[in-house]
Amino acid sequence: MNQTAYLLVGLTAVVAALVAVLVYAVLRFAGAAKDAQRRLRDGGAETAFMAAAVEQAVTRLREQERTMKARAEQSERLSGGIIASMTSGLLIVGSGGDVQTLNPAGRRLLGLPDEEPAGSIDDVLAGARPLADAVHECLAAGQPIVRRTLEMTTGVAGGARHLGVTVSPVAGDEHQPGGAICLFTDLSDVVELEEQLRLKDSLARLGELTAGLAHQFRNGLATIHGYARLLPLEPLPTEYRSYVEGIRQETDELGKIVNNFLNFARPAELAVAPVDLGALVERVADEVRGDAETRGGAVRVSGTFATVDGDEVMLRQAFNNLCRNALEACTEAGITPRLELHGALDRSQGLIRVTVSDNGPGLDRAAGDRIFQPFFTTRAGGTGLGLAVVQKIVVTHNGRVSAGPAPGGGASFQVVLPLS
Repeated sequence: MNQTAYLLVGLTAVVAALVAVLVYAVLRFAGAAKDAQRRLRDGGAETAFMAAAVEQAVTRLREQERTMKARAEQSERLSGGIIASMTSGLLIVGSGGDVQTLNPAGRRLLGLPDEEPAGSIDDVLAGARPLADAVHECLAAGQPIVRRTLEMTTGVAGGARHLGVTVSPVAGDEHQPGGAICLFTDLSDVVELEEQLRLKDSLARLGELTAGLAHQFRNGLATIHGYARLLPLEPLPTEYRSYVEGIRQETDELGKIVNNFLNFARPAELAVAPVDLGALVERVADEVRGDAETRGGAVRVSGTFATVDGDEVMLRQAFNNLCRNALEACTEAGITPRLELHGALDRSQGLIRVTVSDNGPGLDRAAGDRIFQPFFTTRAGGTGLGLAVVQKIVVTHNGRVSAGPAPGGGASFQVVLPLS
């Protein structure tokens, strides 16, 4: 083989090597391209999966948020409904003494307007200072006040109102009071019932202690009156006749007073039966209407009545005494009498309230509750037993009677009896 052949073989070998290198490079490039495409394909799937997972998580979070919001709204409505439906008063006060919540029952008990109050407790409870002072005491001491009884005067029907109060501090930062929660309820009916029960017991003791003494006193008066009757007036000198007549008159009057007192002190024996209070009140009105119209006045019956268990004769006597007392008060004051007997049912408490109102001169404030005491009277010639007998009859029927000013002037007596 010559030199040219060797050169050709070398060039062929070089070309073959270059071709091999080029083929290898092309194959590597193709493989790299395939790997890149595969990686891109795999990376897109992962991205799509991550995007789907994130979207699903966001959807779940939104659903949870909607559920929690719905639960919060439902809880808020439930709390508002509970607060609005409470029969007791609920007062929530912040640490600075600002009123945050006062439910409708509390506003009614305190005689406040229907709208939700705002401002400091001193301004909101300006007419109920004892309650405000109790809340301030709890805020200052950080200690609860449990079942305290407060007496105050509110704009609800006037007069004294008794509240049972419990105040609890609300924990704030670093165990400092963050406010106070006050629950209060009206104990006026309970206090009045306790007073009536004490009165009932006192009347029973009074009857036991004095009935015997009054009976003996009446026997002595009967003896004196009998001897005075035996004395003939004609043989006596003229100047002595008036003395004998005076003895007779005074013993007669004292005998009537003793009899009235015995009737008052004697234990009442009730003939209990269902009584239509509406028919009874109408009958009493008819009995006094003639006297009222003779004096130019009138008697009116209004409202709603019901049936009670009691002694019809005694109840009629009680309402008759109230009406007669009102007529006499108007007559002595020179006022044309206007009487009204009004009935109001309270089904929730099982009570009926019958109010006897007049347009007379009203009640003497200095007398107060003494008007129901035996032999206490503000009228000339009064025995002082009319209202005492009314109270005894009502208390015997497990009721209560109270007196106050009438809305249009005059006096108003309210009789409260349990429904049948």
